[in-house]
Amino acid sequence: MNGLTSFFTPFSLMFLFVLCISFTTKTEAGLRNGDGIYIVYMGSASSAANAYRAQILINTMFKRRANDIVHTYKHGFTGFAARLTAEEAKLISKKPGVVSVFPDPNYQLHTTHSWDFLKYQTSVKIDSGPPSSAASDGSYDSIIGILDTGIWPESESFNDKDMGPIPSRWKGTCMEAKDFNSSNCNRKIIGARFYKSPDDDSEYFTTRDVIGHGTHTSSTAAGSAVENASYYGVASGTAKGGSPNARIAMYKVCNPGGCTGSSILAAFDDAIADGVDVLSLSLGAPSYARIELNTDPIAIGAFHAVEQGILVVCSAGNDGPNGGTVVNTAPWIMTVAANTIDRDLESDVVLGGSKIIKGEGIHFGNVSKSPIYPLIHGKSAKSTDASESSARTCDYGSLDQEKVKGKIVLCENVDGSSYASSARDEVKSKGGIGCIFVDDKTRAVASAYGTFPTTVIDSKEAAEIFSYLNSTKDPVATILPTLTVEKFTPAPSVAYFSSRGPSSITRNILKPDITAPGVAILAAWTGQDTSISLEGKPPSQFNVISGTSMAAPHVTAVASLIKSLHPTWGPSAIRSAIMTTATQTNNDKGLITTETGATATPYDTGAGELSTTASMQPGLVYETTATDYLNFLCYYGYNISTIKTISKEVPANFTCPADSKLDLISTINYPSIGISGYKGNENKTVSRTVTNVGGDGVAVYTVSVETPPGFNIQVTPEKLQFTKDGEKLTYQVTVSAAGAGASLKQDVFGALTWSTAKYRVRSPIVISSETSTTN
Repeated sequence: MNGLTSFFTPFSLMFLFVLCISFTTKTEAGLRNGDGIYIVYMGSASSAANAYRAQILINTMFKRRANDIVHTYKHGFTGFAARLTAEEAKLISKKPGVVSVFPDPNYQLHTTHSWDFLKYQTSVKIDSGPPSSAASDGSYDSIIGILDTGIWPESESFNDKDMGPIPSRWKGTCMEAKDFNSSNCNRKIIGARFYKSPDDDSEYFTTRDVIGHGTHTSSTAAGSAVENASYYGVASGTAKGGSPNARIAMYKVCNPGGCTGSSILAAFDDAIADGVDVLSLSLGAPSYARIELNTDPIAIGAFHAVEQGILVVCSAGNDGPNGGTVVNTAPWIMTVAANTIDRDLESDVVLGGSKIIKGEGIHFGNVSKSPIYPLIHGKSAKSTDASESSARTCDYGSLDQEKVKGKIVLCENVDGSSYASSARDEVKSKGGIGCIFVDDKTRAVASAYGTFPTTVIDSKEAAEIFSYLNSTKDPVATILPTLTVEKFTPAPSVAYFSSRGPSSITRNILKPDITAPGVAILAAWTGQDTSISLEGKPPSQFNVISGTSMAAPHVTAVASLIKSLHPTWGPSAIRSAIMTTATQTNNDKGLITTETGATATPYDTGAGELSTTASMQPGLVYETTATDYLNFLCYYGYNISTIKTISKEVPANFTCPADSKLDLISTINYPSIGISGYKGNENKTVSRTVTNVGGDGVAVYTVSVETPPGFNIQVTPEKLQFTKDGEKLTYQVTVSAAGAGASLKQDVFGALTWSTAKYRVRSPIVISSETSTTN
């Protein structure tokens, strides 16, 4: 599942399923029935002509139906959202200055210790202080804007102790509502906005978080340190954001019914005017939607935010592990995948004879630690009218109560689409004592199961239990309470749910860009969520959840720290610093792997795992210019007239290159290199320009290349000799086949690295053909 990075609890899985349905239904209904909310996008707000045309449209079409106007956009870009018929939408789309008109889509969410893990994972020791010190001198207070489900301001994670005055450049506001007033903002939460949709219940017209997702992502990015935080004792420690000195501006664009595109665009428009430095979105469209750039509210809003110097960080989506599922892939967006950390939330199975089988899960069951409970396979507990397959899975209604009562049941994810929470519910409803769920996919991602003993094991571990069941007359077992295991190896590994490349837009831009912790992340939660509470205990102030939603704010935090340390750096320089300093190894000193144990590729991790220290001093940066993005639009197929309407930064003499085509996207100055359409009997050359930001003035960088099998990669020149800080130098990369031009059957990966004794600046390379596969 993509879009709002999902958090994996039973409630959230259902929530995301509903969001997925609502995305399809709402979009198709607008086209099918004609009456619905449409977004009218009219390009840059810097054009007086665009603004005038938008106002004329509004005045003429809505003179007597002002209530049909949902949002107007005027700060970063021009346009509006309104209730229209299909005929009206079609008519408006033909008006001068209108770039696109499209039904308002409904996007989905992509659901502590993680920061310590990143700190110790860094592979480069440089002369910077710890990440938390970057903004401590008060020279530049970075402001993080978060588009999400709102915020719970009473959380201790948002206390403003020892924080200085709100930056004078801040122009935002703290919108009041029946349960949220101006005093709920402080020197930590400096902005709070919510957006009304005609289809929303009025109870959601507030910035207060009723879901928990926005509170979790906000505190992950910029929460103040809270000691002794845990989820009822699990994952205990100090919960802290990666950029604890940063300010937070919450833009509530999501409610239980979803996240409307019109609200997302309104939030972008406000955030640009308010003065944020970084924007973080843990949401997006489902991967199957394949939305075009000019009808994607996130891509549109992000384009204009980047034009104004704001870095936009987005989650990659939760539709993994299938290839081609990554979303939020526009080249001006920083796209984040998810990986595990070195903490395991272990719940083991003990068989008769004290044989221990390792499992994963969060539960608070009160059962004996000795194996005294009868153990049965779901297949053997089948109800009369159930199929053998459904009983093995422990589907709803598939088990016989008399056979299950008082026993621990072994269930399997037979069809690959079942979840331990569903099996638990069936076993519990039939009087069982506990549930062991076999699933290779979710084994490394701990979910919470309340007070009913539940754990997940993989098929290898399950083989031992089956052997025990088949060789023992009266098999017994128990499920041990959850134990937090630190320094777990190997870590990181790519989370099974993390969406994978290549991008559906173009293989010439590698996506995702980076990976960051997104599994079992402890962070703040709403203070009154009884759905995650244990019986007889108050609601937890913290929650442990997973998703690329959780990974994106880790990157947002580091971007905020870099901005504080280097306030003049633009979005592309910050992105480059993060990408080129990423790590590719785990804490076992091996290469990062996927959930299957296979070596991860850049389609899984992008440039690698986020480094919190090396990224502060990257040595060199790749600055992707406004002209690069304009050329991208040309290569992607937009004409010069449309581009001039979209962008505020089109030079007077700019024209699209005569030979504009998708392959040329490889030439824009991106920190990674993607070459697609390779025919096997040609040389392909791309150039890149780097800027010296090392601070040492004179510097000589030498290149090294990780060459994919069957290819030659030549870099010219092989040394870059800088004479001063801020100097830019260009190099060329030429790719050729090493053999007689055999066809490329699989996409292949390599890298090039520019190094000095102090810095290591690495760029991944991917080469694909029109017929090659991604795995």
